Amino acid sequence: MDLIARLRAGLPGEALLTDPDVTGSYAHDMASFCEAGTPAVVVLPRTVEQVQHIMRTATELRIPVVPQGARTGLSGAANASDGCLVLSLVKMDRIIEINPVDRIAVVEPGVINAVLSRAVNEHGLYYPPDPSSWEECSIGGNIGTASGGLCCVKYGVTAEYVLGLDIVLADGRLLTTGRRTAKGVAGYDLTRLFVGSEGSLGIVVRAVLALKPEPPGQLALAAEFPSTAAACEAVCEIMARGHAPSLLELMDRTSIRAVNDMAQMGLPDSTEALLLAAFDTPDPAADLAAVGKLCTAAGATEVVPAETAAESDLLLQARRLTLTALERVKSATMIDDVCVPRSRLAEMLDGTAAIAEKYGLTIGVCAHAGDGNTHPTVCFDAADPDESRRARESFDDIMALGLQLGGTITGEHGVGVLKKEWLARELGPVGVELQRGIKDVFDPLGILNPGKLF
Repeated sequence: MDLIARLRAGLPGEALLTDPDVTGSYAHDMASFCEAGTPAVVVLPRTVEQVQHIMRTATELRIPVVPQGARTGLSGAANASDGCLVLSLVKMDRIIEINPVDRIAVVEPGVINAVLSRAVNEHGLYYPPDPSSWEECSIGGNIGTASGGLCCVKYGVTAEYVLGLDIVLADGRLLTTGRRTAKGVAGYDLTRLFVGSEGSLGIVVRAVLALKPEPPGQLALAAEFPSTAAACEAVCEIMARGHAPSLLELMDRTSIRAVNDMAQMGLPDSTEALLLAAFDTPDPAADLAAVGKLCTAAGATEVVPAETAAESDLLLQARRLTLTALERVKSATMIDDVCVPRSRLAEMLDGTAAIAEKYGLTIGVCAHAGDGNTHPTVCFDAADPDESRRARESFDDIMALGLQLGGTITGEHGVGVLKKEWLARELGPVGVELQRGIKDVFDPLGILNPGKLF
């Protein structure tokens, strides 16, 4: 009995996609420079039992399985390999429970981040992780890549909110990890092991997520600086003085000009860096005033605090438009997510500017400045082989710079295909050996998302 026949024995007809014109659309995520193969079949299960049937079948036939969520990732972690079974979890999209007393939500992996956020808001609760693609990305994908977002400076990344998981293992067995309780230290923390594993250890079919009380509405300010060094000095002072902004974002000159060209935001051409800060504290105006003084002392030429939520949204609009604006500069972009210690942020931005000059490319940088997570965006013409080569080399130089400054090659996008060579450099041979050993325990046949991470 072949693969399709075996799958049909435990799946409804609509859960199987075999038309090559359709399955081809599931071949890759949103990353550039990442190879993608041709899947043999795409399956869209709706139940845990169906996922178990799929994995048992894949194990029996030694078929590689590539788990997918919404495919908004930027590292190639969801890219298909030739002849693989693509396991799309988008149909498993139920919010099973929202519990205001225990402050948890229990969800399936296909739930969209924004849908969950709005649902818990109705109970006066808050799910903080907010990747830029939050209107499209799925919770399962967020867990797979340990994604972050604008609020990480105060609230942390996805890993901080995953209390427990139901996992279908490579052989079809169901594993439950973690807890529903506020505390729990029984045994090894297998839950945290799966977060960020990019589907290489098992298939997440259910998650218990921690929630927080919904905070007050935030107010923001924008500060213009004559240099990135001055803006980064302000970031260091804000954090060193113990402030807890709900958002602390930075845009470099290239990003500012791209946004100006697209949306006529009216930012002065002399602005070399724009710092955006927000607070969701009981008295955000007082916090903004204190931070505004620190910005002025660091050399800001203008500080504009918002007085209303509508004004705050207006100030933050430039940051939200950054990627769209940079995508208009050239036909293609490569988005990096190197994270460095806050104290080295200025060196990271200045070094990236030097790399852009070295390769003759436009590289705009926006950053979650409060946690040192930079997003250098390399703009290039994909139809120009030489420019594409320079783009890839500049991307590698940026990652090398991040490691040199004591940082990491990925703060929230994951490794996937794009950065697996660099993961080996960051971990070192002993680290790689141990991580491969862990992979072998959970996936001895090597069928789960092969070719990713290592």
